[in-house]
Amino acid sequence: MTRVHDVVGIGLGPFNLGLAALAEPLPDLDVLVLEQHDDFSWHPGMLLERATLQVPFLADLVSLADPTSRLSFLAWLKQTGRLYRFYIREEFAPLRAEFDRYCRWAAGELAASIRFSRHVHTVTHDGAHWVVHSIDTVTGDRHTDVARALVLGTGTPPHVPPACADLPLDAVDGGPPVVHTSGYLPARDRLRAAAADGGTITVLGSGQSAAEVYRDLLPGARDGGYRVDWVTRSPRFFPLEYTKLTLEITSPDHIDHFHGLPAADRDALLASQAQLYKGIDGDVVDEVYELLYELDLDGPPPTRLLTATELETAARDAEGLTLGLRNTQTGEAFSTRTDALVLATGYRHRVPDFLTPVADRFRWDDRGRFDVRRDWSVDHDRTVFVQNAESHTHGFTAPDLGMGAHRNSAILAALTGREPYPVERSIAFQTFGVPAPATREVPA
Repeated sequence: MTRVHDVVGIGLGPFNLGLAALAEPLPDLDVLVLEQHDDFSWHPGMLLERATLQVPFLADLVSLADPTSRLSFLAWLKQTGRLYRFYIREEFAPLRAEFDRYCRWAAGELAASIRFSRHVHTVTHDGAHWVVHSIDTVTGDRHTDVARALVLGTGTPPHVPPACADLPLDAVDGGPPVVHTSGYLPARDRLRAAAADGGTITVLGSGQSAAEVYRDLLPGARDGGYRVDWVTRSPRFFPLEYTKLTLEITSPDHIDHFHGLPAADRDALLASQAQLYKGIDGDVVDEVYELLYELDLDGPPPTRLLTATELETAARDAEGLTLGLRNTQTGEAFSTRTDALVLATGYRHRVPDFLTPVADRFRWDDRGRFDVRRDWSVDHDRTVFVQNAESHTHGFTAPDLGMGAHRNSAILAALTGREPYPVERSIAFQTFGVPAPATREVPA
C-alpha cells in the first residue's frame, strides 16, 4: 500500500529545514523533505571570512517558535563546546559560516525525514493527493511520494540583469570570468588572476553581498596588481536601517496590513522599502571606509566607487568585457573596460517548472505570480504552502530568517488544525493602516 505523507516539503533551505525541525516532536504529523543537492548548502559562494548574518541568533530554525527545542542554535553551540565563547564574544549575529554549520548539524539530526539527491521533476494530483515525482541524482532511480499537502521551499535563483543575459555565467573557457555572488568563493582566485598585472575586477550591485565581495577583494588589489571598481545604481551606499520602530515592520501586524493592500499598492510600497532589506550593514560600510583610508597611506587606493550608475550593455571578447554605463543623475553615457565581473544583483523568485501539470490548481495574480493567501497557501484547496515566494503579498519579511519560525508555526497550525506552537498575531506597538474606532467607557 502506498504511504501517504501528511506533508512533502520540496527544497531544503533554512525554512523547510525549520519546518522539519518544528514538526519532529509532533506525533500526528508525518513530514518528508526532498532536496536535490547531496547535502545541506546555504549560499556556499558567500561563506566569506568575518561575514555575519544580518539578524540575531534567535532567528535560527526554531527558537522564535520553541525556545526549548533541542535543535536551536544555542543547543548546537552547547553540543560543540562553543557556547561560552559565543557568550564572551557578546555579538548577537552569528558568523555566516557558523550558521551554515548549525543548519548542517540540524539536517543530520533530522535525517529520518530528509531525502537528499532527489530532484523533483514533476508534481501531479490524483484527485485526492499530491503526487511528487523525483529522480535520485546519484543512482538514477525514480521515486514517487504521495502527500496530503506540500510546502514549497525551492528558494530564489540568482538574478542576472538583462544587460548580462547573453554573457556566459561561470564559464571556465579561459576568457574573462563573469560570476554571480552565489558562485563567488569558488571563482575568487580566477577573478584575481584574470585582472592581475594592471587589470580590473568590477563588482556590480548595491547591497550586502556587493559590499562583502568588495571588502574581500580590495585588500589584495595593490599587491595583486589589479583595480576593484564598485558600480551601483543606488545614489549612495545605503546602510540598513536598524532602528527599533522600523524593525516592527518585520511583524505579523505589518504582514496583515501589507496583505490587505491592493496589489499595485503592495508593489509600490515594497519598492519604497528597499533600504530596509537591500542596504548594507553599517559596520561593513565603516570597515570599507577604514580599509580605503589605510590603503590611502601609500597613495590613492586602486579602486573606483561609482554611484548612481546603471549598467545598460555588456559585451565579452577574448580580452575582457566592455560595460556600457549611464549616470542616472546627469544622464551621461560612458563605457569602461573590465577583466572580470561579479554580479551582486540578488535573487528573484521563479515558479518551479515542476508545477506546470497542476497549474490550474493554483491561484495566480495578473502578473503570473502566486496569489498567496494570508496563511501562505497558494492552491484552491489550501493544501500547498510557500516559503519565501510571497514578497509581493506579504512584504519584505518573506526572505527574513527571523520570520521563518513564525511562518512555520502558522503553516503547522493550518496543517494540524491546532497550534502546536502559539502563533503571535500582534507584537507591534505602532498601528499600521487606519486604527480601529476607539470605544469610550460610560461611567456606571
